[in-house]
Amino acid sequence: MSKREEAVRIETDSLGDIAVPADKYWGAQTQRALENFKIGNVRLPKSLIRA
Repeated sequence: MSKREEAVRIETDSLGDIAVPADKYWGAQTQRALENFKIGNVRLPKSLIRA
């Protein structure tokens, strides 16, 4: 499947409908944040999560 043909699902919040990639667990508000704010790919170390 090409980028243009990726499977999406429609999520709804107080701002209306938004397409979210079908393979992701997040919802409408997280998708809006990803589209509107520069979010890095820095991950928390496992030791911090475990603590």
